[in-house]
Amino acid sequence: MKEQSAPLRRGYTTGVHAAVAFGAALEGLLASGETTQSRTEKMDNDDLDVTKGCEIVVTCSYYRDVLVCNPIAHTPYTIGKIELYAGEGVGVVTKAGLKPPKGYPAINPAPLKAMEARVAHHAHKITRHIYATISVTDGQALAKKTANAKVGVLGGISILGSTGIVKPVSSDAYLDSIATEIGFARENGYEKLVLTLGNSALAYAKTNYDEAQIVEIGNFVHDALEIAQEKGMYDITFICGIAKAVKVMQGCKNTHNRFGSIDFEALCMQIKEDLNIEIAHQKLNTVKGLTKELGAYADAFYHMVKAGTDEQIKHWFPNLKVGTVIVR
Repeated sequence: MKEQSAPLRRGYTTGVHAAVAFGAALEGLLASGETTQSRTEKMDNDDLDVTKGCEIVVTCSYYRDVLVCNPIAHTPYTIGKIELYAGEGVGVVTKAGLKPPKGYPAINPAPLKAMEARVAHHAHKITRHIYATISVTDGQALAKKTANAKVGVLGGISILGSTGIVKPVSSDAYLDSIATEIGFARENGYEKLVLTLGNSALAYAKTNYDEAQIVEIGNFVHDALEIAQEKGMYDITFICGIAKAVKVMQGCKNTHNRFGSIDFEALCMQIKEDLNIEIAHQKLNTVKGLTKELGAYADAFYHMVKAGTDEQIKHWFPNLKVGTVIVR
């Protein structure tokens, strides 16, 4: 009998960890009267997010000068008598278009609301002005693995969360990132959105478009287009390689291999119908091999796939104006 693997663990977002640490640090300050730090390590789930394992540190003090803040000038959040700053490793928002406002720490509304609840719970004990920071150890290094700099979050990571729960190895974090970047492009005045799939596609996009309008979508083709439509971005250039384009043409909404492979028999039938070229599908297992078989007709094949991809996307989203670019 095949041994069953242990179920993957769910856990909590950086926002939940930060809110819990904030509550503990606040309670420590109110109890002792001394500057208090509370630390938590995000090691409670099997997600692959870059923040897994990070240390979140909250400091609460009656003295502003003991805090170590992100050196980028910013306005703190005011929660009752508490000023909350971005500490080391937590980013500052420097551009419009994100949930946290420009000029403030990169802390999402849901974690802030949780912190407000902790302050309200202790409001009768808070008689003096309090200063606080949320920091992430090595947050600046972690931020380099994210799109933070692109959307104007500088000096560290963002404190994220909406439901508070991280689903293990889920698509949620990636789709949230896609939604954030699409919203950022829209808020910054871009009418055309550029969606890229793969490193070659990204490199092509960077030489032809502004970085702020480019969004890497992984394999989430349908999801990304749906998000774009929801955010009112209707003019889209979709850039990918030939194999991924074939998958989209054949109706794959997600181009990862676990969601299906290319139907070479159907593809060869389409080549025969559209290009009047006969290819034995039994000999094929890659699109690269197919293009070699086609030889001088490879350009016609690329044109066929581009048209088919455009047609499939139009079938999914009639209101979108999408043009496919296939990089070689």
